[in-house]
Amino acid sequence: MTLEPVHIKAISELADRIDRCLKPDELEKDETGSIEDIFERLKELKHDGQVVLKAIGRLKRGRVSIEKISQSQDPFPVTYSCDSGSTTTRSFDNGLYVDFCHCAMASTPTDLELHNRRTIVAATYSRGYSVHIDTTDEWETVDRGASRCKIIRIPPDLLNKRIDRIVHDIALYLSESEHILWLKDELDPRSFFIMDGPIYPKHLMYWMVVGSEEVQLLYDPHTEKILQNYIDIVDHHIDRKRPFIGFVKNPEDMQIMQTLRKEGMKDLPWVMDAQFFKNLLSSSRHGEEKSTHNRCITYTNWFMQPNQFYERMLGTTSPLVKEKLRAKYPHEYYSLTFFVVYVPSKNLLFKIEAPYGLTKEEEIRDIITRKVLHDVALNEIPATLKKADSIAKIQVSERKQIIDRFRYSRVDTSYNEIRWGEHDEDG
Repeated sequence: MTLEPVHIKAISELADRIDRCLKPDELEKDETGSIEDIFERLKELKHDGQVVLKAIGRLKRGRVSIEKISQSQDPFPVTYSCDSGSTTTRSFDNGLYVDFCHCAMASTPTDLELHNRRTIVAATYSRGYSVHIDTTDEWETVDRGASRCKIIRIPPDLLNKRIDRIVHDIALYLSESEHILWLKDELDPRSFFIMDGPIYPKHLMYWMVVGSEEVQLLYDPHTEKILQNYIDIVDHHIDRKRPFIGFVKNPEDMQIMQTLRKEGMKDLPWVMDAQFFKNLLSSSRHGEEKSTHNRCITYTNWFMQPNQFYERMLGTTSPLVKEKLRAKYPHEYYSLTFFVVYVPSKNLLFKIEAPYGLTKEEEIRDIITRKVLHDVALNEIPATLKKADSIAKIQVSERKQIIDRFRYSRVDTSYNEIRWGEHDEDG
């Protein structure tokens, strides 16, 4: 049975009533002050005397013509990007959890030999100490050395909740970080590198800092290895002053809004930082025609974020969350920095991340900004990043083929999986 016209009409009227409550002119009367006043507070935002966020240089909102910047020359002759495909974590009736992640790197101009290089990680977890998993300490090579793979096991008893997510994250970030380190010395020194998503494994960092009896990643050697890998990746790029970024397509941060609330601004309408930045960079704030604004891309200055909230605690945004981790440069160099880019015509906002060890230099900030605006103007999502996604993706039919190899383990199926199934996304 579907909705009848009378039901559609009733729901539409409810939507209209809610929508009328949120007229822009009504929101601007908010007692918390204008968006511009809030933006001004981002010059240096502190909590309990610690800096959460501060502008690098002056606060700024910029705007560029999509037509003009898309016709300009790419600041870099070569662009690389890295991405991983996954089977997603599967659980079995015998208590096994497993996820296969397959990492690939793409380049523009296309380098088919590079595209053919792959790193594959099978991450496993079982609570049973007597269960033996045939793990591999060293990489096993396939395809005449063009690819390599290994099986790892998260130690028993470390995970009692969020198992699917953590097994996936360990497989994903280990495959990606190892693939980048494997190929880093073969890349063109004049290149620009784009990671898919944040530059650091934030979810794993969270559990290293917060910890609990339910999730004890502090004792997991694979998580420690992953964090060290990301530190080594930063060191490699700082050594060579070679720009790299994390291109976050769906930013979910709440750090700015959280801090403002903790500092007394209780009546903010936004939950996500991205919601605030969209309003800050939208046409209604500049008093111009929507059609004119839609032919442009808007963006902010760079910000440094040395600390972030881990639940109620403030801690570093760098991967240096465990004493044993080795860093070549001052810890400040690994702090997160970012700026945001808004595409008004699609109402899309992207967050661009990089380590402070690179962006402390104005010349590097400027060339990263110019490169990102150029790529976004041409394709919204950088073409090389799309290419990496296409190469790395494991199709649904391939996932089924992989999971069907388990003859002695039966997939722990839920009713929702039977009801909704699984389908490949277009593109």
